[in-house]
Amino acid sequence: MSTTHSEFAGVWCPSVTPFNEQGAIDIEALGRHFARLSTSGIDTLLLMGSIGEFASLSQQERLLLLREARQLSPLKMVANVSSTCISDMLQLAEAAWKSGFDAVMVLPPYYYGQTQNQLLRYFEALDQQLGGKWLAYNFPARTGCDLSPSIVSELAAKLPDFVGIKDTVDCLSHNRALIQETRKVRSDFAVLSGYDEYLLPNLLAGGAGVISGLNNIVPELFANAMRAWRSGDLPELTRIQQRIGKLMAIYTIGDDFVTTIKTAVSRRFDSMTRQSRNYGGTLTVQQCEAIDRLFD
Repeated sequence: MSTTHSEFAGVWCPSVTPFNEQGAIDIEALGRHFARLSTSGIDTLLLMGSIGEFASLSQQERLLLLREARQLSPLKMVANVSSTCISDMLQLAEAAWKSGFDAVMVLPPYYYGQTQNQLLRYFEALDQQLGGKWLAYNFPARTGCDLSPSIVSELAAKLPDFVGIKDTVDCLSHNRALIQETRKVRSDFAVLSGYDEYLLPNLLAGGAGVISGLNNIVPELFANAMRAWRSGDLPELTRIQQRIGKLMAIYTIGDDFVTTIKTAVSRRFDSMTRQSRNYGGTLTVQQCEAIDRLFD
């Protein structure tokens, strides 16, 4: 059994962004979080993804995280530099390279709907300016446009620095089609699922792995899944996949999954506050107890 030959294959943690009680970024808490993740066996950390609340961060806060985060872990680290403003995005990418990040990740333009032709031209132009390796972030539920398998494979064939994609589409056939089309043109291109429970289907289809919010809480589980996959231990892999399926219930607890994930981290490891910049997500006593039971 094998995945693609990408250096970005494996299991990623899209890290939460800790805030202190006053709502400011807590670099010390991020260091504690990264220290635990770094010894868990996962492969890559993603900074400022959706679960990292990038859309709620100011440009200066994002630059602060880029300056401070890289030194907090020896793992591969990728920064989401997505923005509706190209100059802001390029400033973030430049800061990522200066800090030693391994790659950056970018969403397609959002707010304005984009045709497939527009997406193609956008990423071709962006590739000339980013200055290093980059992955696309496909999240049509948030951007209003989909990076189709044909567009992604065309870009992968043309652009060597385009090294992978996070496919956050709750549809196995979309993920599989991306894998099949890109493998026709690149053996080193990483198609990563954005849904935790799609790890095994992604690998079975020839994909590179998963970018999983649950890795903030149970990274060892996903690291063990990759070890079982690589060793061909089907019984262990089956057990882990079933466990992941049960843990997916965390995304149904509360109104805001970011606050829920942070609450789970706080209750299990006491490494950060539950503070989020999303409103209305504070969990009740009963919901906190449901989290505790889920991870017992």
